[in-house]
Amino acid sequence: MRFIINENAKVPTLGTEHSAGIDMACLEDVSIMPGGWAEVHTGYRIEIPDGFFGLLCPRSSTGKKGLSLVNTVGIIDSDYRGEIIILLKNNNTYSVQLNAGDRVAQLVIVPYLSPKIEVVEELTETVRGDGGFGSTGV
Repeated sequence: MRFIINENAKVPTLGTEHSAGIDMACLEDVSIMPGGWAEVHTGYRIEIPDGFFGLLCPRSSTGKKGLSLVNTVGIIDSDYRGEIIILLKNNNTYSVQLNAGDRVAQLVIVPYLSPKIEVVEELTETVRGDGGFGSTGV
């Protein structure tokens, strides 16, 4: 994976040789007010190969601190070349302080297919049909 890294950024790492996600760390100190959110800069720019995308996910340790990603997950397309910025929400009743170098998210590189979009009058029938929430049992 090709990265450009700000001179003050911690080098992205894999926690172990079998880790699926690349750890993303804070570039600078950030304080997040209770119930508030913050843009957490990483200082990372990445080149993701064609046919793949980056899935930005929270780390379990971030959740343990009462923080979550504002948009639950983030998608980074292979043609994006800007800085990876993580939007974190503080779900606590107290402020949370993050320090430069703290790992706060993980980036999983995932293959994808680009579907051809076709507008039709009907869809093929299935056993489930249009059964939605809870239609297959509880």
